[in-house]
Amino acid sequence: MELKIIGGGLAGCEAAWQAAERGIKVKLYEMKPSVFSPAHTNENLCELVCSNSLKGNGLDNACGLLKEEMRRMNSLVIKCADETSVPAGGALAVDRDKFAALVTERIQAHPNIELVSEVVSDINTDEYTIVASGPLTHETLSDAIITLTGQESLFFFDAAAPVVTRESIDETKTYLAARYNKGTADYINCPMEKEEYEAFYEALISAERAPLHENVENVKVFEGCMPVEIMAKRGRETLCFGPLKPKGLPNPKTGREPYAVLQLRRDNTEGTLYNLVGFQTNLKFGEQKRVFSMIPGLENAEFVRYGVMHRNTYINSPAVLDSDYSLLKYPKVFFAGQITGVEGYVESASSGLVAGINAARKMRGESSVVFPASTCSGALIKYITDRENKKFQPMNANFGIIEWNRVKIKNKKERYEYISSLALKALEDIEIS
Repeated sequence: MELKIIGGGLAGCEAAWQAAERGIKVKLYEMKPSVFSPAHTNENLCELVCSNSLKGNGLDNACGLLKEEMRRMNSLVIKCADETSVPAGGALAVDRDKFAALVTERIQAHPNIELVSEVVSDINTDEYTIVASGPLTHETLSDAIITLTGQESLFFFDAAAPVVTRESIDETKTYLAARYNKGTADYINCPMEKEEYEAFYEALISAERAPLHENVENVKVFEGCMPVEIMAKRGRETLCFGPLKPKGLPNPKTGREPYAVLQLRRDNTEGTLYNLVGFQTNLKFGEQKRVFSMIPGLENAEFVRYGVMHRNTYINSPAVLDSDYSLLKYPKVFFAGQITGVEGYVESASSGLVAGINAARKMRGESSVVFPASTCSGALIKYITDRENKKFQPMNANFGIIEWNRVKIKNKKERYEYISSLALKALEDIEIS
């Protein structure tokens, strides 16, 4: 008996690894390098498109808790991320090329995994299958998914941020620091005074955006990947409370916090590339160069990758998915990754981990593992399979969806660390072999 996995992204690779480690023969189908989506350029598996950050690494951060849960369950994705990490303060960021190459190497070397470069256009409900085709699912497979689920797929748009070369950043106008001195000073900070910010703001909100290839009337944009130009139009000071927040980043050259600060985060191990944190965008490439070069320190920046905006598709999981990520109507067919409505790199990999474990167990004639909502893994599952969720939207890992005993702890950091301790204890009681 063989498990078919469609999609070689974070969820698909994690699912393949978990099933293969449990003795299941896996065929992992990835359309690259035969076919590339509009957002992908790297031939390797697990290509990170939007950012190179897997978010916070501490247990006072929900995504940090999720990563720790996955480490304890032998996650391939988190292990490879740890091995290819780059300095990023309290976050786990990776050299995206080395990360993708390492995951590819591990997958290809596993004796139970066969990697197939092919576009899959149909789903056989009599075969054990995990659909992890990602938010940019090929249109032929999208049609098969719509037919299978009996309803139109939902969709929204998200965006990626630009990347610039380190040597093109003007060091005389920037400074190194991490917010609140958390972790090490790994971020390059571009400070703006009020006049500089206002000039930048006016240029940003009036800049020309790139046309979207999809013919849609009402574009829905996921809050976690909001293009900076759309965010800016919500109010003149909105960016100062978002990606340009200066709080906790005093400029050592002036001894005070600037009016606004853009942070640049290392994008590769060598530190030769940096991405503009929180600056996902759909501006035309020429406009990105013109407007973002107004930021102090980026006047002569060399852009090696411009931001792009693309369609992300996801199914109406509360109506069609069970708590093990299998379809209610077709229990041999599982879904994993952003197509389920979990949003984020780590969240996608987590769903692949759970789907891979449960597909393997079902194939061995065992019952599925039920992850309690007191764990971050289980809380995400509960959210996306909640039958009462009639206005389903994608969700990141967060402490608000995790169930706990609600003991009063005023200090937020201590409260979150307490919730994490309960989650990790609950994980110990789960049989995941």
